[in-house]
Amino acid sequence: MRRSFAVRAGALFTTVLLSGAFTVLAASAAPSASAASAVDGDKGFTIEDPRITESSGLAASRQHPGIYWTHNDSDDGPYLYAVDSATGKTVARLTLTGVGTPRDVEAVSIGPDNEIWVGDIGDNLGGTWKYVWIYRLPEPKKLVDQTVKATQYVVKYSDGARDAESLLVHPKTGRVYVIDKKEDGGHLYEGPANLSASGANVFKPVAAVDLWATDAAFSPDGTRLAVRGYFGGISYAWNGGKIKREGRLDVPLQRQGESVSYSADGTKLMYGSEGSGSSVVAEDAPEGAASGSKSPSEGGGSNASGEDGGSSAAGGVKFGALAVAAICAVFFGFRRLRRRG
Repeated sequence: MRRSFAVRAGALFTTVLLSGAFTVLAASAAPSASAASAVDGDKGFTIEDPRITESSGLAASRQHPGIYWTHNDSDDGPYLYAVDSATGKTVARLTLTGVGTPRDVEAVSIGPDNEIWVGDIGDNLGGTWKYVWIYRLPEPKKLVDQTVKATQYVVKYSDGARDAESLLVHPKTGRVYVIDKKEDGGHLYEGPANLSASGANVFKPVAAVDLWATDAAFSPDGTRLAVRGYFGGISYAWNGGKIKREGRLDVPLQRQGESVSYSADGTKLMYGSEGSGSSVVAEDAPEGAASGSKSPSEGGGSNASGEDGGSSAAGGVKFGALAVAAICAVFFGFRRLRRRG
């Protein structure tokens, strides 16, 4: 039975307070050293394309520096948009063939060999689809409007249908993961080592995630996992899938926080939101997540620095946001719930 709006909004507000997403920062406002090394666009940008009104996923290209892939949530078609973060303008739109009509596209990820993975994994009916889809396609070497053939995979969950908005592909192993979206926290689901295009691929839960997740991303070296929600985020050490909580992420207050991606060099976490002319906000990533910070391996998670971490990404939103955020949490929680209800 679905809970009343008042109860669910209260749950949202409680989650905000308990997660510590609005902790007041006492640290200095001086820019960090990593900020100076960020390439143009990795400092944040605004999506200018009027066709992108529900940017629901975000992934940094490794083949094309400064390019971020995004897509609309629903009611758009089988399209991916390459956005130049230096200008906010779309430089290419890909039309996917070889797939059915998308239902609820919620996430995009870049895997090994510059392959793009798209998660048609949302379920606006509260987890009633018997199956969902994942699409895989090669990232074009030339960024122009074009049609690209994709491979479609059918996905089922071992413990029944569910809503999800987070698709992750490990940058070293290529293993595919999904995090389901539940108010009281979800689970990390692991797919088969090799997905089959001819039958259903059963994803199994392997670890609990302490967040109402709207997106997640691997660091470029594959040693960290960043998970975001509407009002907060958590950084995990990967440790070969045996995730260990490191601390809270500095998630900005956005009108409908939907997406997150590491920058290609791993120094920034880029947070996206739905809406026309939506902004992508850059925040410093947890230390050690840069691609060259340590030798990459699936099992080589870094040592956790404590439950709340010690880096600049372990705090809440900036000073003075508490009162405004509390009001916005309830307002936009109602707005999101009515849209999904």
